[in-house]
Amino acid sequence: MTPPSVSPAAPIITIDGPSASGKTSVARLVAQRLGIPYISSGLLYRAVALMCLLENVTAEEIEHRLGKYRLELHPTPEANRVLLNGKDVTESLHNLEVDAVVSAVAKRPGVRAYVNAVLRELPGPFVIDGRDMGSTVFPEAKYKFYLTASPEVRASRRVPERDAAYETVLAEILRRDQADATQSAPAKDALLLDTSHLDLDGVVQAVLGHLTERAGP
Repeated sequence: MTPPSVSPAAPIITIDGPSASGKTSVARLVAQRLGIPYISSGLLYRAVALMCLLENVTAEEIEHRLGKYRLELHPTPEANRVLLNGKDVTESLHNLEVDAVVSAVAKRPGVRAYVNAVLRELPGPFVIDGRDMGSTVFPEAKYKFYLTASPEVRASRRVPERDAAYETVLAEILRRDQADATQSAPAKDALLLDTSHLDLDGVVQAVLGHLTERAGP
């Protein structure tokens, strides 16, 4: 398939979904096929969760300490790098300790405003994944997708990424789903894709096919 061109008037493509729905892998590959940057919004919330762990404070308490930190996200062709006060903390953002804190962090209005301000400073075009990118952060985006899958499928996908048993990962996903229920609602104009029975390439092809249809001849 020839990659579709993305209209310069609407250079932002949002891919939202619950935890372990495949949105990060799909967004990264779609961006690669289109030749534009990929942005992971979730890394910024994980960075704030890391702040909580470093300072041993609650999500509510860190909300009042955000001024101490300069949070930066730098997309590269391979991945995103996250810096806190100039230090690269990317490798510290994916573990069960951060998993356990990030939902509480993401619900804080001050944290959301802080992260959204960082995201809105990023120049387009790009593909961005998250939970409310299409509904709240970039409501003007022309191309919006929402990926989902059963909790069991999502847990199976995440086990290789975590040093934990399937049952532990499933319990964490179910807890995250409940905690993120309001934030994770899809944008009204998003295309919903159930990825439970699709492999990664199948989802990427579905997204690219929709982009081709929307872009027109």
